[in-house]
Amino acid sequence: MKYRIISVGKIKEPFYAEGVKEYAKRLTPYCSLDIVEGLEEKISPKAKESEIEKVLEKEGEKILNLLGEDDYVIVLDVTGKQMSSEELAQFIKEVSFSGKGRVSFIIGGSNGLAQKVKKRGDYVLSFSRLTFPHQMAVLILAEQLYRSFKIIKGEPYHK
Repeated sequence: MKYRIISVGKIKEPFYAEGVKEYAKRLTPYCSLDIVEGLEEKISPKAKESEIEKVLEKEGEKILNLLGEDDYVIVLDVTGKQMSSEELAQFIKEVSFSGKGRVSFIIGGSNGLAQKVKKRGDYVLSFSRLTFPHQMAVLILAEQLYRSFKIIKGEPYHK
């Protein structure tokens, strides 16, 4: 199964980039993982709601253009379902048998995601009710994917 993380923001901080790279490397025996980043539109920190909506629409179009009918889309959003690592592993296992060719995880920028992206999602997942920087969310997701595969295979890592 192919997996892809689509992050609206770019992973700029070296410590996040190195961590993501490490988990992507660790995942190679289990799956193919692609990371798409840097879809973020420029916007003023003082932008009005109408400007934010326009930016979200543009970012949303970029994301939707990356998705095919064969993608199982998981949107990360604070309103989504929270899972334990074991539950996520079981979910990943089930999704792997969904008949889809690829699982795409979507991580929004600081303004979130356009409604049309959320509607395209087959599932909405939340790591926490806390807000994380998108770079950290990508790292956490990469680590949790690795942990999930270790759990699925019954290999040591998860305790």
